[in-house]
Amino acid sequence: MSDDRLGREAHHETSNLSLALDQNLAHHQAASDRDLATASGSSHGSTPALHNAPTASPKYAASPATQPEVTYPEGGLQAWLVVLGSFSGMLAAFGLMNTIGTFQAYLITHQLADTPPSTVGWIFSLYVFLAFGCGLQIGPIFDRKGPRWLVFAGSVCLVVEYWHFLLTFSILGGVGTSLIFTPAVGAIAHFFSRRRGAATGIAATGGSFGGIIFPLALQSLFPRLGFAWSARLLGLLFFIILAIANLLIRTRLPPKVGGTVQPDFRILRDVTFSLTTAGVFFIEWGLFVPLSYISSYALANGVSMGFSYQLLAVLNAGSVFGRAIPGYVADRLGRFNTMIGAVALCLISVLGIWLNVGGSIAGLCVFGVLFGFASGSNISLTPVCVGQLCEPEVFGRWYGTCYTIVSIGYVVHPSPSYFHNHAKA
Repeated sequence: MSDDRLGREAHHETSNLSLALDQNLAHHQAASDRDLATASGSSHGSTPALHNAPTASPKYAASPATQPEVTYPEGGLQAWLVVLGSFSGMLAAFGLMNTIGTFQAYLITHQLADTPPSTVGWIFSLYVFLAFGCGLQIGPIFDRKGPRWLVFAGSVCLVVEYWHFLLTFSILGGVGTSLIFTPAVGAIAHFFSRRRGAATGIAATGGSFGGIIFPLALQSLFPRLGFAWSARLLGLLFFIILAIANLLIRTRLPPKVGGTVQPDFRILRDVTFSLTTAGVFFIEWGLFVPLSYISSYALANGVSMGFSYQLLAVLNAGSVFGRAIPGYVADRLGRFNTMIGAVALCLISVLGIWLNVGGSIAGLCVFGVLFGFASGSNISLTPVCVGQLCEPEVFGRWYGTCYTIVSIGYVVHPSPSYFHNHAKA
């Protein structure tokens, strides 16, 4: 009996082992059949399997049409030519914006000397409002149609408006600036992700260089040629610069399927985006005052007209580094972290220096360099902060919506007459 029991147990174990081997062989045979079927399907035009797709995940299994991950060149000739084109566009668009302090100071002492400064200020407030506010519609058009006709139309506005400056600066200048800078910033997002902060910062330095070149040029041209011909020569220079922008700014990624050119405020349901937009609103609201009235402030405190114009160039010289360096740092320490640090430095420079310098030339220079460096980051870091919250195919819509809301601050900021009269007092 003992021998029979041992024999039955040995037979039972042998059967279990044989069954396990058969199951294992069947499993491998099925896997081999699937591989052959996949290879056969690929050779006959069927859609091949994506090697990087996580096939074990039910989420991906339920969505066979999942799009492959978007990749970015992060450099190369074409990408850096786009950066050069964006630099040229911002050299004209933001160079003009960074020169409004010079125009403000000139107009209130010449053509509009009998006009209250508060009234003169509306010319520039409306200009900046349109420059940023038109992005609500320009952004979605950029996403769907690309930058070509937008940049061209903006170039026409900026060149033509100089021939009738007093009548059309606010409208044509504002719309033209918006038509240029929204595609100039958005195009970079199609070529860079990991290095987007550095690339945007390099392109944004164009506005700072414009803020150095144009005020100094106007300071020299106004006494020699008068206002009209000075503005016309500046328009000719813009024509050359914007020709480069028109040739080089382009996109790479296709438009999002199902997208439209209509504005869509539903994106504000994204809490992070809404808070970011609110933060940028208050940043720009505060930065507009020193950037617009620093020259008028210096004049009212007894500083010579020549140095008042040069002071704006000093401020923009600081912003050259303030746009390039924070963008590089942001790619390593975080875009929002760097933005917060730059805003804190703006606060320190205004409260700690500007409010105490009066007519001191040395103090105004120190303030100009420090505030220029700190405030320069708002143009270079805001796009990459917004771009971190959305896909590149809809970047124009998100960025344009953000700055449309921000633009409201430019028509509700404190009256320029307050700063002008306070400086005199």
